[in-house]
Amino acid sequence: MFVCVFCASSQKIDPKYFRLAADVGAELARRGHHLVSGGAIVSCMGEVARAARAGGAQTIGVMPQVLVDIEIADTDSTELVVTTGMRERKSVMDARSDAFLVLPGGIGTMEELFEIWTARVLGIHQRPLVLLDPWGLYTPLKDLVEGMYDQGFTRPDVFDGIAWATTVEEAFDLLEQPTPRITPGVDEA
Repeated sequence: MFVCVFCASSQKIDPKYFRLAADVGAELARRGHHLVSGGAIVSCMGEVARAARAGGAQTIGVMPQVLVDIEIADTDSTELVVTTGMRERKSVMDARSDAFLVLPGGIGTMEELFEIWTARVLGIHQRPLVLLDPWGLYTPLKDLVEGMYDQGFTRPDVFDGIAWATTVEEAFDLLEQPTPRITPGVDEA
């Protein structure tokens, strides 16, 4: 399985997030999976890719030329796909992935999460989506979406499109489970 991991590129975060990313890369390889990522050598992106390769996994990095030009590309990737822009980057990552794992990250990670989550809820894809949040960074997001549901802004199946995990092992167990199909437009209320 090719697992797309969305995660941080910031170097200013607590080192525990780097360790989490490395643990994810190691577990991904241990389970015989391969990595699709944003293709950066820095921060959590670099950690997950290095650990995955160290365990024998293939790594596909996808990065726009503008970021390659500032020399943050993971040139050790099994395959480095250079795109013309961010939209093409996401399209390639989507097309090359069998499942999606979201680690703690910033607004770029959030944007990637919401695009894949929305497509899952709309029935555009049926691939697993897991959010790994060991320290509660995304708890306010979960509360916000629950509030949106309570106020009628989201459909009842909004949480059917995503699984939440607090450990690396739990996240991969969830990614490897058969994913129930979401039927677009069917409300339970």
